[in-house]
Amino acid sequence: MSSPSHSLALNKGSQPGPDRTEGEDHGSCLLENQLSVGDFVKIQRAFEPLEPSQTICMSREEFMQRMPEIVGWGTKEEYGKLFDKVDVVQDGFINWDKLTSFMLLALYENDERAKATVVPQWKELEFLPVKHKDTIQKVIFLKSSSRYLTISKEGLLGIWGENLKLQETLPITSDAIKLKHLWVTSLVSLENVNKIAVAFTSKEICFYDLLSKEFPCQYKLQGLKGTPICLDYWYDPLDANESILSFGDITGKVQAIAFTTALISLFERPASACEDEEATVTINWAELLSGYHKCCYTLEHKLHHGDWVRQVTYNASLDAIISSTTNNTNTVVLAWREKSKKHLKMTSFNIAQGIHAFDYHSRLNLIATAGINNKVCLWNPYVVSKPVGVLWGHSASVLAVQFFATRKQLFSFSKDKILRLWDIQHQLSIQRIACSLPKSQDFRCLFHFDEAHGRLFISFNHQLALLAMERDTSKRVKSHENAVTCVLYSSVLKQVISSDVGSTVSFWTIDTGRKIKQFTGCHGNAEISTMALDANETRLLTGSTDGTVKVWDFNGYCHHTLNVGQEGAVDISQILVLKKTILVIGWDRAITVFRPQNFNQFFIQPGEWKGGIQHRDDILCAAFLPPHTLVTGSYDGEIVLWNNNTENAHYVLHPDYQRLLKAKSDTVPQKLLGCGRSCLSHPDQATLGACSFETDTKYNNAVMRLCFLEARKHIAATGGANLVSCGGSGYVRFWDTFKKQLLAEFLAHSGVGSIIMATNKLNRYLATGDLDGWLKIWNIEEYCLNSSKSKITQAPTLIRSFQPHEDQITSLEICELSGHSLIISSSADCSVCVTDACGSPVWIFGQAKHWQIESFFPLSKKDTNVIGSEIREETIREIPLLSNEESCLEPTELSLLDKKNKDESICNIRPSELINLGIQYKERNIYKKKTHSLYNGEVIQKSSSAFRSLSIGALKELPEVNTPAFLLDPEKYFRKEPEEDCPRIPELPSLSETLKAVFVEKNLFPKDILDREQRAKQLYQETSSDVKIKRNKNM
Repeated sequence: MSSPSHSLALNKGSQPGPDRTEGEDHGSCLLENQLSVGDFVKIQRAFEPLEPSQTICMSREEFMQRMPEIVGWGTKEEYGKLFDKVDVVQDGFINWDKLTSFMLLALYENDERAKATVVPQWKELEFLPVKHKDTIQKVIFLKSSSRYLTISKEGLLGIWGENLKLQETLPITSDAIKLKHLWVTSLVSLENVNKIAVAFTSKEICFYDLLSKEFPCQYKLQGLKGTPICLDYWYDPLDANESILSFGDITGKVQAIAFTTALISLFERPASACEDEEATVTINWAELLSGYHKCCYTLEHKLHHGDWVRQVTYNASLDAIISSTTNNTNTVVLAWREKSKKHLKMTSFNIAQGIHAFDYHSRLNLIATAGINNKVCLWNPYVVSKPVGVLWGHSASVLAVQFFATRKQLFSFSKDKILRLWDIQHQLSIQRIACSLPKSQDFRCLFHFDEAHGRLFISFNHQLALLAMERDTSKRVKSHENAVTCVLYSSVLKQVISSDVGSTVSFWTIDTGRKIKQFTGCHGNAEISTMALDANETRLLTGSTDGTVKVWDFNGYCHHTLNVGQEGAVDISQILVLKKTILVIGWDRAITVFRPQNFNQFFIQPGEWKGGIQHRDDILCAAFLPPHTLVTGSYDGEIVLWNNNTENAHYVLHPDYQRLLKAKSDTVPQKLLGCGRSCLSHPDQATLGACSFETDTKYNNAVMRLCFLEARKHIAATGGANLVSCGGSGYVRFWDTFKKQLLAEFLAHSGVGSIIMATNKLNRYLATGDLDGWLKIWNIEEYCLNSSKSKITQAPTLIRSFQPHEDQITSLEICELSGHSLIISSSADCSVCVTDACGSPVWIFGQAKHWQIESFFPLSKKDTNVIGSEIREETIREIPLLSNEESCLEPTELSLLDKKNKDESICNIRPSELINLGIQYKERNIYKKKTHSLYNGEVIQKSSSAFRSLSIGALKELPEVNTPAFLLDPEKYFRKEPEEDCPRIPELPSLSETLKAVFVEKNLFPKDILDREQRAKQLYQETSSDVKIKRNKNM
């Protein structure tokens, strides 16, 4: 269990009746907490029937009378209290099943109580570098793309990466009235259709497409009677067509739109929409009320009577729309959907002085309200008369509440900038944090807790503060002090190289896991986002968020600094080192190129990429296939094919279309054969999305990684896939770049957002990792070897699936060692792991016990042949990145290694035991937990009920092993045999006696070889004399 001090624990000792002290906790003095395993075995014997079909029951008097005698200690009163606890329904009797059920439930409840009292630890409050100039109205997290969105009153939309780096800002405006009179009031994400809905003071709601770079407005809902000021969206995870958009306005009206075919189209599209796919479709609210749009219907109520609706949400477990105001009458209204689903039945809570906000916990079935009267109240949604609990502690009006669902705790934030965390079960404040926010009399505060990432966002007018939760690192091995961002493998040094967000680079031996050296402060305090090795693996390139790429040797000296970000910091996602160029990819639409022949200074400026800008969204990754094929993948799912020699792009691949790049202005998409989405027509619908790219609403197509399958040498002639891409919403796709065709796609990881991948040199294995720390290994050796007209959707063979990390996997690398493929992974949980594809243990770099990896992989003859062929292939290398002259150090170049690091070969290794996080290990542990017996003693199996069938006895003793005969009579087996007379070996004659002639070296060779050598000497002498005579004549 989680905590011995809070969990019910069984005493494993056999001593009857443990001693009690006066200061002992009351819970530990309870009889059930003091019974040992042997005591429970005795009790089970008392309930054991003579016949398996029978069940022994005891009354209270019988139980009180017999148990002190059977167990051997305890009073009748104590056993009577235990009987009363077990006999909850007051039947007057108990049996063994009831007793064991009580014990298991007590253990579970105490363990849950222990979890609820765990107080989270927080990092320092930090303010994010926002560009908003007005009040921030909403913060949301997009699971599908792992991005955060913020929107402010003036209509500026901020797009943030999962690492909370601001990627882009876009103005969201409406043409209804001038911008200076227009305010954004709320924002909500429509995750299942990849859209966002934005409410404006112009009494309209606009729907924007997230999968387009420009965020175009697809629908505009107009004609609302009041200004919508709060939005909420829900969709059915089992049927994403069913969804509900609810909103409240300043007139006290709560309205909802229930969509029935959301994946096809939210609203009816007129026939003219086919002609212009980019055009915005205007929807009038009166059309929805009249039922013109068959794909949706409306719900509404006016129970708030003119008060501003501050918050609204639909909850599927209640099948009700919950809304609130600051009025003390009808403060919280629950609008229950009836069986017809199109009518509402209302109930309401009246709360003195009103509330600012509320939150609902479905498992606890509680509504928490943030009261203006400084109180946090807990309500049962079916009991409207009074709250079931009141949380006291705030000395100012409570502005926000939100449940910490997994821990059954509650956050509350008050106007005096005090954050409190409450234990719901005990209704006690377990944590109080005073937030250092700017002092102001008039401010607007927004509160959002991202439970999945442990991030708490608090906005203060136009500022956004972050309170990040410290992860529990007490039992986890850490390879780095900070989140690890990238990992590489050097086949020359047989070392693993890892980097982190703290600008530290560490070197580890692959065979033992020992840390060799560590470079600190490589880019100051800036995060190292990616790394690369040159062709000869003698130089290390590190890319950072400060906009630079640095070139290092393995002694920690920086030889060059490449200036990638001309205007400041940029987020570099990949460095691609080619024969004549170094390409840097990041959150930009252009490729940054550096040419090594120009490396004659310390600071290097980028050159010009001749192909210009061909992507319509930010480039995230790239891959190269010799001799001259370059591919780049962007956030909108496009893969551009380039000729690296001419630096010109010639084709674009996308899961939905393809286009030929004849000129830079050519952007007309064409449908892919067998891959495009068909236009849907319906007799009652005006071609719901016909000819429009109503995007596949289950996922987006962002390309996070690209890998060429270089081992497939004859793909150009035979057909088949030679390029793999992965990214948005867990999909992996196989492409044929010669025929410009998508051959296969499959869902590798579901419901986790974007993924990354890596493949080995022989292209046998494909490893994929997700945001939850899960790693999957696939066998792709025989996958997509031939081209086909129809797209393959069946996944390749899954070899292994396990979770080596507790957080997002940030980088993957597959290397070959002793003929085996090793998968190296790094994670945001500060660890770097290594394992193989076939189920070996997972080792963590930095663990106390070093491993001997070759002991797990015995070398066979076949393996040595494979290794030999690979070594021969590796001897043919490209030209080095830097010349010998460039390796000379400039006087300004300083070493990163201080004296301390030079003296120590190993640093910052955290102690831990060797752990195995493989899937078999986890399944075995889960099985142990499920079948863990509470007792030790004799085996009892005579039972037909559920709990009686449990064996709670100790292990059977092994039978005595007979002593071997050689131990009983050692003299018989080990006595010395008498020495027998052996025939003497005759001595060989000496060399002088047997030598018949004087040794001559020529006697060692056959006569024909000696004759041939003599003729060759004569021929050489004749030719050399002829040359001398000719020279003398010429002179």
